[in-house]
Amino acid sequence: MLLRTFLCISHRLCSQNGINKLGITVQAAGLKHFVIPEKYNYELPPDNKGKRLPILPKVPLYPSNLKPFKMQKKLRLMRGPELVHNKLLHKQFGVIALSGGRLKYGHFEMVRWTCVRKLPEKASVIWRVPAPWQPVTAKTAGQRMGGGKGAISHYVTPIKNQRVIIEAFGPIEFIEVQKVLKEIADKLPFKAIAITQAKLDQIHDDEKYVEENNENPWTLKYIIQNNLGGCDKWIRPIDKYWFGKYR
Repeated sequence: MLLRTFLCISHRLCSQNGINKLGITVQAAGLKHFVIPEKYNYELPPDNKGKRLPILPKVPLYPSNLKPFKMQKKLRLMRGPELVHNKLLHKQFGVIALSGGRLKYGHFEMVRWTCVRKLPEKASVIWRVPAPWQPVTAKTAGQRMGGGKGAISHYVTPIKNQRVIIEAFGPIEFIEVQKVLKEIADKLPFKAIAITQAKLDQIHDDEKYVEENNENPWTLKYIIQNNLGGCDKWIRPIDKYWFGKYR
């Protein structure tokens, strides 16, 4: 009887102090404060509700009387900043390239299947890049040099810096699509990032602030334009246009 009384007193003291030394679960109730979810007042068009990424053609379609043409590498299509498709149309979320590169058909399928399987049903996604259109030629292994340009191996889509790859929108929050968009950005063959409209505006504001408030006059642009140290003889031609910013 004395032992039972001691255990009851000890359990009461442990419960009051919030300590559970006897291995007995002590339940406590408290007032919880949860963030009120955001209400979306707009309605998506009927043709965009739950819209998924369409399947893009692997090979561009040519007229029956036109032979598929071959093309040079044209690295200029991947260099420099994107001046047109660098903004989000729906002002919500997307994946933006941070460097130049090429997208093959396998990358398009990776993006499409990742969105189909992992994005919420209420999210809509659209392509912001065209289907593969630039031909890439290759010769068979072990073939000798010469003999003209090789046959077309596959088609790619050249991408420039700041190009929007895909865009997600709808009555959703960024936390619902952030993991999926980041997974897509990590699997692309070039540097990319999952971004929101607020973050994109912040990046542009920071770049503008640094450019306007820079106190160091010896910038790379000033050095190249004034040919200091005879740098015009050994720098790359592309640096004369973008001053080392886009490589």
